[in-house]
Amino acid sequence: MAIAALVKENNSRYSHNRQKKIENPHDKFFKETFGHVEVTKSFLQHYLPPQVRTSIDIDTLKPEKDSYINEDLEEGFSDLLFSVKMEGAKGYIYLLFEHKSYSDKTTVFQVLKYMAEIWTTKMKKENMNQVPMIIPLVIYHGASQWKMGNTLGGFISSYDDLPSTLHSFIPNYIYLLYDISSFTDEEIRGEARIRIIFTMFRDVKHAHNIEQVLEIIDKAITYLKELDHKRTGIAYFETFMRYIVSATKNLTTADTEKIVRKIETDYAEGSEVIMTLADIWREEGIKEGIKEGKKEGIKEVAKNMLVNEVDIGTICKFTGLTRNEVEKIKKEIQQ
Repeated sequence: MAIAALVKENNSRYSHNRQKKIENPHDKFFKETFGHVEVTKSFLQHYLPPQVRTSIDIDTLKPEKDSYINEDLEEGFSDLLFSVKMEGAKGYIYLLFEHKSYSDKTTVFQVLKYMAEIWTTKMKKENMNQVPMIIPLVIYHGASQWKMGNTLGGFISSYDDLPSTLHSFIPNYIYLLYDISSFTDEEIRGEARIRIIFTMFRDVKHAHNIEQVLEIIDKAITYLKELDHKRTGIAYFETFMRYIVSATKNLTTADTEKIVRKIETDYAEGSEVIMTLADIWREEGIKEGIKEGKKEGIKEVAKNMLVNEVDIGTICKFTGLTRNEVEKIKKEIQQ
């Protein structure tokens, strides 16, 4: 047997053991959290239905290397695969993380496609005559509550009205759904890192100012202090701080300084890490400022060329600006 978990936030060649880096803060945070076996064990222990959990020997959980996300979808999906004993036989836990911010009606088909790919791979690579059972879980953290059904039959026209003789020709399955976007603090359970990642996935997108960001950090630090190993806590502190800055929009230099002061006051263990990160953020800010300054300088050159009646094609070739950008500058001059 195997369990597939789809984690959803927000077509088909498959690649295995792919090393390509995905520039997505949600992806990185997900993998750096659930990549720790003890974190995934905690998730399964606290979120699987009891009748499912009793069939799984969670202590046998081991990470695998396979990935089932094709290149076209890697900016929207991430996945992790684990082997585990289920009812005494080898099975697999498959976690699929989706980076969309809305409930997607095609999710039920995506899950089925990945399940079929797991079965096909096991049959071909391991020469199996029978394939392991797969139990899919969908974890969603979009901006709005999940509105779609969680059965394949529910998306097939008039499925419930069809006679049983026709049902035998139609595939159907149900997946377990966890809508993090509607979870209360009390409903977010498990090891500290589970509570931190679920809380951040739920709250960061709603943070509109530095005060709200600081509240999220404060809650994460409270959970972090529950970890027994100091070194583990500091390492994960860096992980979630990198995520929160990457996922939060429009943080200013002043906001960054407020974050640094809060960490120095409330989580002294992370002072060295936050100072290092602050230096990186400042350097990135300076580079971005230089980049923006260069662009503004190029616009001034284009403006002078327009005043001197140089044709738009020549300006585009000389400055690297697009025709639309140059025409926009021209309109600004004429106003």
